[in-house]
Amino acid sequence: MKKIWFTWLMTAAYVMAIEVGSTPPDVTLSGENGAKIDGSAWHSSMLKEKVHILFYVDPDERTKNDALTKALKKRHFDRQKFASVAVINLAATWMPNVILESLLAKKQKEFPDTLYVKDRKKVLVKKWQLADDESDVLVFDKLGKPIYKKFGKLSDMEIERLITLIAKHL
Repeated sequence: MKKIWFTWLMTAAYVMAIEVGSTPPDVTLSGENGAKIDGSAWHSSMLKEKVHILFYVDPDERTKNDALTKALKKRHFDRQKFASVAVINLAATWMPNVILESLLAKKQKEFPDTLYVKDRKKVLVKKWQLADDESDVLVFDKLGKPIYKKFGKLSDMEIERLITLIAKHL
């Protein structure tokens, strides 16, 4: 019986995991689970119509992919075709949420082209099997399907490939 239960759990986790080329399970961050900086709900269905890059970040790992962020800024992708989302994993840090939320509000004003979202309960870790306590990078095509995922720091070569991939899908 234990084997059957374990197999079922592993199958369920695999089905929920976000995979390149497959439509991910719908996710909503609202209320206690999190939200956009303005308090409104964020839905994964918003990752359509443009190419989206989504950063899912533990605040303690926020500088890990700064090289990618700088490379994206240099490219000046057309914001009519490209969007960026930063989902902050508030449950992955020792820092108080009050301080983090204040910092995120300032970031949202400083970088209005990036949508900042709070995940208070590791919803994306659980629903999409993202890496916890890490800096995750996902790119979605215009249909909302992932075309790239990386958990951790991207190398210079990976950054070049990712920039090329984004340009190709615009």
